[in-house]
Amino acid sequence: MNSSLVNKYNIPGPRYTSYPTVPFWDESGFSAEKWKHSVIRSFQESNDEEGISLYIHLPFCEQLCTFCACHKRITKQHSVETPYLETVLKEWDLYLKLFGKKPKIKELHLGGGTPTFFSPANLKILLEGIFSKSEIAEYPEFSFEGHPNNTTREHLQTLYDLGFRRCSFGVQDYDPQVQKAINRIQPFENVEQVTRWAREIGYTSVSHDLVFGLPFHSWEKMEFTIRKTLELRPDRLAFYSYAHVPWIKGVGQRGFDENDLPSGDEKRKLYENGKVLLEQLGYKEVGMDHFALEHDDLYQSMINGKIHRNFMGYTSSKTQLMVGLGMSAISDSWYAFAQNEKTVEAYQKRVEQGEIPVIKGHILNNEDLIIRKHILNLMCRLRTTWNSETVFPELPLALGALKEMENDGLVELSENSITITEQGRAFTRNVAMTFDLRMMRNQPETRIFSMTI
Repeated sequence: MNSSLVNKYNIPGPRYTSYPTVPFWDESGFSAEKWKHSVIRSFQESNDEEGISLYIHLPFCEQLCTFCACHKRITKQHSVETPYLETVLKEWDLYLKLFGKKPKIKELHLGGGTPTFFSPANLKILLEGIFSKSEIAEYPEFSFEGHPNNTTREHLQTLYDLGFRRCSFGVQDYDPQVQKAINRIQPFENVEQVTRWAREIGYTSVSHDLVFGLPFHSWEKMEFTIRKTLELRPDRLAFYSYAHVPWIKGVGQRGFDENDLPSGDEKRKLYENGKVLLEQLGYKEVGMDHFALEHDDLYQSMINGKIHRNFMGYTSSKTQLMVGLGMSAISDSWYAFAQNEKTVEAYQKRVEQGEIPVIKGHILNNEDLIIRKHILNLMCRLRTTWNSETVFPELPLALGALKEMENDGLVELSENSITITEQGRAFTRNVAMTFDLRMMRNQPETRIFSMTI
């Protein structure tokens, strides 16, 4: 990749799992009552036809990984499991009252934290509690994130018996020096074992998460990790850029010196070289930061034009309503976003008081909805078009910025469309930023996003 392009476009920017992005939510126009009304509206419009998605945030981890920017709680006390899960089920009951009828669950994801911190028996209690008051869609998509060091065969079997067919394991990296720096000591043998178990049990999609740009990363170390990963040939790979955001409270990114991180140019080479190697070995790039083998449903959804992106990342189908349960979980009704209380104690207190525990959110206006569709198109299909109903006042300004990107070979423009080129795929976040009206109008005074490269 042209290093001058990396230097030019390596700026702070969102990953666009939503629009508006969380820092630009208008909290002054948000209330819990408005959130409830948007949930009811979305449920009534979409449940019968497409069903809903559930994201359940399970925040506990036994140790802190120093690359992680997620909301989590570090503890070795497993006595926290039952009270937390009881609260999640009570929160679910609060949403059931809003729905007024059994929801049809199309998609369910257990994220964290570390979902496999919880015992298989407790996960079964949680999920049976969810399912007992719901219907399951005809072709559900249930997935969970597992830590290779503590995911047991019993975890895998229990979740499989409950309908889960996709599992994702956080590998990050296999190099000992890198693992030590990020406090994630994880032998290849552990990943190999859980991957083998998942396939023996019958999981149809096994995914591994890799991160490039970690401390002490070089291409030799990255290549070693990719080649070890490909010995196991996971059906899907997330190949993420490390998001260095140590200024955010509680993320724990203090376990190494910033001088230990590769430069923007070096980091981009990790991605470009990794992409070439993955494609040589049969993987297809999907959207941004993801790769899959041709049989995997994520790749098939891209080919069929059904791929979607939300707070769970890329998914192979869309639901209008996504309910997030648990501490810090984010929900999306399409018309509004809401985030739960960010500490376990505050979350549990609100639910015990009979309140849906949202702490902040955003009600989308008509302009937001138009921009949201454009950014979704760019993130999922690398292309968007506009007509008299989907133009917006700042479109000429956006096109001015895109014209420069066209000169750099990153996009192709026509009278009413933009297409991201193969070279431009690495700069998808930058292209989407040209449509981000909320950020244009409210440029942050301090840095709030990780670098795009």
